[in-house]
Amino acid sequence: MGLKKQYLKNKIEVGTDEAGRGCLAGPVVAAAVILPENFEHPLLNDSKQLTEKQRNLLRPFIEENAVAFKVSYVFEDTIDEINILQASILAMHKAIEKLQITPEHIIVDGNKFKPYKNIAHTTIVKGDAKFMSIAAASVLAKTYRDAFMQKLDKEFPQYFWKKNKGYPTKQHRNAIREFGVTNYHRKSFKLLPEQLKLDL
Repeated sequence: MGLKKQYLKNKIEVGTDEAGRGCLAGPVVAAAVILPENFEHPLLNDSKQLTEKQRNLLRPFIEENAVAFKVSYVFEDTIDEINILQASILAMHKAIEKLQITPEHIIVDGNKFKPYKNIAHTTIVKGDAKFMSIAAASVLAKTYRDAFMQKLDKEFPQYFWKKNKGYPTKQHRNAIREFGVTNYHRKSFKLLPEQLKLDL
């Protein structure tokens, strides 16, 4: 396993990541995770490299063995108001804020982040494939978001959210064409590709 334990040694370090940025519906979900020094799991990796079954196996292991973890949601109305990048950063801030332990350093997946209080942070491109705490955060964010979309699917089965989790699949877009949009759709997103109309 090539994941590193920490970016900065001898610091209380939290890893954070989000899930759902590219979705047409549902919240963006972020997790913040502080892991113990002896944390190990053979499956742990960037959540996108794992199967749904593997992620669901990892989630309770991470929760039971983390020093601290929190998950937070930012919903469609806020995403539409402040844009998806700002909403993703807000979700990460909210997850860090809820931790029972105050971290001394934050490592973030990606290359965009805003300072959180006076805690130093480092952005790491593909950090979820490089550092354990970010990988663990990516697994929690993804599994919590998937579970949320599966609940919404019971209310709106015609959009197939149980399967597509709100991502822009052909099936999801066809359902938007047929049934219109719900309160859970992100109105600021291009929900359908532009149609070419011929004036004959």
